[in-house]
Amino acid sequence: MTIFNLYIFDKFGTLLHYAEWNRTKKSGITREEEAKLTYGMLFSIKSFVSKISPHDPREGFLYYKTNRYALHYLETPSGLKFVLNTDTTAINVKELLQQMYAKVWVEYVVRDPLWTPGTVVTSELFQSKLDEFVRQSPIFGIRNI
Repeated sequence: MTIFNLYIFDKFGTLLHYAEWNRTKKSGITREEEAKLTYGMLFSIKSFVSKISPHDPREGFLYYKTNRYALHYLETPSGLKFVLNTDTTAINVKELLQQMYAKVWVEYVVRDPLWTPGTVVTSELFQSKLDEFVRQSPIFGIRNI
């Protein structure tokens, strides 16, 4: 199992943070363009799921899987969107994203008096704690190609 990358967006689609670990293929476009495409895709998928679902989609869209990777999604009550790309064998990613939000985001971003909501997170402490959290997770690993 492995983790490729993470996007954190605010409720307006602003990319607040991006990190990558075991990503082997680059997209060939800028990070900003890639973030806009990712956010637009999420917006479309969420809309599609809410309209087409035969049941009340309380949790809405949680993830999708291709034959190469899986995209996992967590939206907080405040509208933050955590998007984690993993390999297809990763399990319990929803719980990992919830813990990432509670133990890393809230502790090292929300409680940081120097951070202004809606701005890019530049805290080196947050970046190091996020990296430590991800590397210690059971789904982090080096991809065997």
